[in-house]
Amino acid sequence: MAAELVEAKNMVMSFRVSDLQMLLGFVGRSKSGLKHELVTRALQLVQFDCSPEVFKKIKELYETRYAKKSSEAAQPQPHRSPEALPIHSSYDRGSAVARTSISTPNIDYPTLYGKYLNGLGRLPPKAVKPEVRLVKLPFYTTLDELLKPTELVPQNNEKLQESPCIFALTPRQVELIRNSRELQPGVKSVQVVLRICYTDTSSPQEDQYPPNIAVKVNHSYCSVPGYYPSNKPGVEPKRPCRPINLTHLMYLSAATNRITVTWGNYGKSYSVGLYLVRQMTSAELLQRLKTIGIKHPELCKALVKEKLRLDPDSEIATTGVRVSLICPLVKMRLSVPCRAETCAHLQCFDAVFYLQMNEKKPTWMCPVCDKPAPYDQLIIDGLLSKILTECEDADEIEYLVDGSWCPIRAEKERSCSPQCPILVLGSSDVNGLLPTPNGNGENGKAAADVVDLTLDSSSSEEEEEEDEEEDDDDEGPQPKRRCSYEKGLVSAC
Repeated sequence: MAAELVEAKNMVMSFRVSDLQMLLGFVGRSKSGLKHELVTRALQLVQFDCSPEVFKKIKELYETRYAKKSSEAAQPQPHRSPEALPIHSSYDRGSAVARTSISTPNIDYPTLYGKYLNGLGRLPPKAVKPEVRLVKLPFYTTLDELLKPTELVPQNNEKLQESPCIFALTPRQVELIRNSRELQPGVKSVQVVLRICYTDTSSPQEDQYPPNIAVKVNHSYCSVPGYYPSNKPGVEPKRPCRPINLTHLMYLSAATNRITVTWGNYGKSYSVGLYLVRQMTSAELLQRLKTIGIKHPELCKALVKEKLRLDPDSEIATTGVRVSLICPLVKMRLSVPCRAETCAHLQCFDAVFYLQMNEKKPTWMCPVCDKPAPYDQLIIDGLLSKILTECEDADEIEYLVDGSWCPIRAEKERSCSPQCPILVLGSSDVNGLLPTPNGNGENGKAAADVVDLTLDSSSSEEEEEEDEEEDDDDEGPQPKRRCSYEKGLVSAC
């Protein structure tokens, strides 16, 4: 059936105006309009309503036109056979169309849902060429593929090249755009976007702009993201390569849209694709993550045990691991703790701020280990979420080997309320011994001299010198003290 569909489209592409009018009249469609409009209607008919009767009529009209092949051999007339028509290199039943080169003079650009781009070679016989694939973007949900990634082919030796593309939106696609909500004034959530990447079929490609890129939609140029300024000396500014929104410049009707990509030809090969997408917000991605991305607390507890399990090859036994309840991104308490499943650490970051950050400047790098943390690998830590609700007076916890946890209080809180006994400084006896625990001397008299902390160091030193002079006069020279404390009370612990 696929071969018959290709054959029918090739036949329709070779029809004259009279042939197209006869075919459209046969099925009760409008016969008025220019040739490219007739071609569009006929190809839509083949694409969506190609019954055996319609295919038989197309074949009949084609054979009628080329019935006199023997006479044409004697007096050849130039015409394009179906085999000579270039075919889209990534043909499939849903979007395959014939394509012509833009460099050919006097070309009628047919405006069907498949889209013509410049200078692509015809499909090799019985050969399947690998397709260029683009990476999935979390903030864009693809609704339709308007143009498969197609290589930009230079038409001459000039450094600046132009590649036009003509296509039309279906009534359903127009309705989706019109009825979509507005993200902000003038920006619809359902959009037609242009994506550009390197022509590399080995793996899904990230968006990458060619040099000197400019995009013209119908009669107006579309804005392309510029460069990020660099604050570091000697570092070149970076350009964010994102899908380019074309919706506000397109005709939201049955009219054809012409897109022209201007690009610099400097040796690297690029491919472009057109997509109908729905743009998502960080709040929507967060809600989706809360719905499908929560990891059960028991699974998280088992992960903690696995992390702290004794390694027989290790000489150091790990008895616990500390995890901060403060987000490393914004230095605030975690609200939705998450991390990537590929990360080896237990430390989490806040999903709310992480998604907001990547909505503005997508990097998808873990702020803890600086490794890739894409959206489809994020999980919400159910165990840490539970801990956050139960432990509101601590900023750090410690996981133990059995999977349990305990809060870790701040050091300053512990120092404000000492629990240890206080060592009181006092004068020594004749033999240089320390006072007895009850603070009394041999005669039961108080022998301890408490240091007044309200005095400054200079006054304290003067008083100590005076006391030493008096002691020298009364008792003679004293033995040296084992330790000297100038000021303050010393904790015994």
